[in-house]
Amino acid sequence: MKTYGRPRLITEEDKRYRSYTEQFTLARKNQKAIRPPRQRDLFGGQAEAALRQWLGERIELDERRILEYEERRNRRGFIKYRELDALTVERRHVHVFEIKTSRTASALRRAVGQLQETRAILRLLYPSVTITILLVDTGIPASVEVIEAMMSSDRPPPRRPELLREVLAAVPTLRLVESLEEVRADDETIAVLRFSVETIIAIAGAENLALAWDADDEEPEEPEEPRPTASLYATSGDEDAQGAADDDDDNPFAAALRKAGLK
Repeated sequence: MKTYGRPRLITEEDKRYRSYTEQFTLARKNQKAIRPPRQRDLFGGQAEAALRQWLGERIELDERRILEYEERRNRRGFIKYRELDALTVERRHVHVFEIKTSRTASALRRAVGQLQETRAILRLLYPSVTITILLVDTGIPASVEVIEAMMSSDRPPPRRPELLREVLAAVPTLRLVESLEEVRADDETIAVLRFSVETIIAIAGAENLALAWDADDEEPEEPEEPRPTASLYATSGDEDAQGAADDDDDNPFAAALRKAGLK
């Protein structure tokens, strides 16, 4: 069982955090040549930057987007880091924003567990934690008929895609909202605010976005490359740190690589 302790919010300039990310920078130098970034991957990073700008025009965002904490397992502690896409802090309350660009509604399922863990860690700092997912919909099927057509096509997806409403019904923690004003400051739900590609274009400008997705969609999916390994700072006990080091969910440097299409 995992427990958490000693959390703190820091910026990317924190000395200990910079030392941590330098381990991965060195590891990448020893990796083989990597494929060029896909347009969809580039767009994901650009959409995140656009929505962070959009948020900043409406609320005051905190610059401390890196969450440092100690994770304890089997009497051994590891200092770990988690990148938060955006957050605002008001005395005893914090509002965290997760920006997710996807054409599959199932991506929300995968996000819930990680975000609930983030909430548990932040509760050690702030009694009230609100979480909102800003979902950029790049092609989530809109109807059962669309899904049936996809499954009967010449190149059907390996598994049946889900409708957004199916995921929301299956995961009651998620609650679809139409605006930031509808987000409730509670510790039970995760709000989902949906954005279209057209909205991102309106925010950032088409000339600033990677939108040539046709070539991406024609290419077969490639197996994921092995992740670089590096030890984290161990604080006690005798458990191998490798499992913690391989967890990309807590690895903001690896997350940055994914957003840039380099991983």
